[in-house]
Amino acid sequence: MPAPSDFGDGTTIIEGPSPNTAYAHAHAPGASRGKGVEAPSLVKKNYSTFAKTPDYFTEDRPFVVLIKKQGVVAALEELDGDLRQAGYNKILSNKNPTDWIGKEIAPGQIGLINHGGMPKVLTKPGRYPGSPYRNWFARTYVGTRGLSDTVINFQGLTVVQVSQNQAAVVSDPQNQIFILKNAGFVAYGITGSYNVLAIVDQTHLPHAIKDHVTGSVLGHSYEVRMTSSTGPVGSGAESYVVALFLDIPANNCAILQSGNDLELLPAGQHCITHPNVTLRGLYTLGENQFEMPTKDIFTRDQVPVSLKLYLKWQLEEPLKLATHGYETPYDALRDKTQSILTQIVAHLDYSSMVKQRSLGGDGMEEMEGSSQFLDALRTHAMDDLHAAALEYGIILKDLAVIDRQFKGEIASTMDKLTKRALQAQVEAANVDRENSNKVKQEEGVLSVARIKAQSRNTESDAEAYSIIAAAKAAAERTRIEAEAHAHATRLAAEAEAEATRIKARADADIGNPFAQEMGRRRQEVRRVAAFGNKAVFVPTEAMGVGAPALVGMAAGMGADLRK
Repeated sequence: MPAPSDFGDGTTIIEGPSPNTAYAHAHAPGASRGKGVEAPSLVKKNYSTFAKTPDYFTEDRPFVVLIKKQGVVAALEELDGDLRQAGYNKILSNKNPTDWIGKEIAPGQIGLINHGGMPKVLTKPGRYPGSPYRNWFARTYVGTRGLSDTVINFQGLTVVQVSQNQAAVVSDPQNQIFILKNAGFVAYGITGSYNVLAIVDQTHLPHAIKDHVTGSVLGHSYEVRMTSSTGPVGSGAESYVVALFLDIPANNCAILQSGNDLELLPAGQHCITHPNVTLRGLYTLGENQFEMPTKDIFTRDQVPVSLKLYLKWQLEEPLKLATHGYETPYDALRDKTQSILTQIVAHLDYSSMVKQRSLGGDGMEEMEGSSQFLDALRTHAMDDLHAAALEYGIILKDLAVIDRQFKGEIASTMDKLTKRALQAQVEAANVDRENSNKVKQEEGVLSVARIKAQSRNTESDAEAYSIIAAAKAAAERTRIEAEAHAHATRLAAEAEAEATRIKARADADIGNPFAQEMGRRRQEVRRVAAFGNKAVFVPTEAMGVGAPALVGMAAGMGADLRK
């Protein structure tokens, strides 16, 4: 038999890792202690003995065989040998399979036969024929089941094997409850039956446990019940809780109670089968906060006032809280807060409290008026509540009053006056705000006009610069055109003179008399074409005048003739 397990619910682990350090690395909160108070550490080797039960298989159980690495068939063969050795009928069938006809059993399956109320098991794969008739005389073939099925229950034969996340809740012949995890067994109920009450997925428990104040999920639970007949024959049966499964998230814990003893259960998956153990409550070890309204408190002048507080706290020692009989830290802080605030407010007047409209912590601004209530709250209430919370294992980190309401006729009248004064202040503030808005609007219009004037000046400067640039460009263009025209005229005159010179040289070089005559005739034709056909040309040598005078006269005569 394997060594007893250290898991808290009688877990049996076959040839698996040693669970001796299952609780050695439990969660320990690392929150600040506040005001120099050092809370004791929650780290222990074993948190709870209520969640521990002896390993069921440490004792010798008749006709119960654990399933080892060899599997279900090897365990059935071992159980069959124990039955034959004790003088009982065997449970394994001697029939041999064929491959041609009959009931078929595939590999990985076993066949079940009801033999006069006794179970017979076919473990070899193949076909089992129905003839000859003696093979099935007084026998009924029921069907097949898989060798890896979680539960097989047939005619007193029980086979159970669960995976890593599963847990089997089993009742033995003496109605003793034990939990099976990551293991399996086969049993035959000669002395009584083994009943599998439930197969539980420990990581997905169905019922959520919530904090009734904050609404946060503290954990999940699942109750396994067993139906038992307690009355005479024919009477009804009643259901009883035999196991409680808990899935506690990180940074949370649970408190178990047995009589006057309380024990802490850390985060993780647990099962409680210990007798007379109940779940006292689930708690959050991390930092938490909530709003707490108080009952009516009377001032020194008998004006009732109700407050709404903001509290930030952290639970360090859940056992202290459970010892005082409180289910949640909210309940413990509510009673102490009511008592302390009653003592503080009873020494204050309504007139001193009504001036303080907003009360809070270090980061909240104070309004004008008396701060007597605020000072008393921060110096007395915070210190007193912190000291009182330590008695319950709670570290109080912050406290603030977020609302207060006065009641009664005096309070009603004062509230009206206060509201009227506040309304006047609001109206004055609105007028100032409107005037400020108008000034800002005028300043905005002036700024826009200034920007527009600057824009127009810029546009004028740009336009003048454009005109000057255009005039300079036009003058430069005229100058360039004149220079180009003069240069072209000069080049044309030079070209024409050069052409005349070339022609004269060409005419002078002609030696043929006929060619010379033809040249003179062509010259005469051009002269007549130039001065007209009525012009008279007179040799200058004969008339005693120069060539220019002749040319001028000819030009004048030509003009007169054209007229």
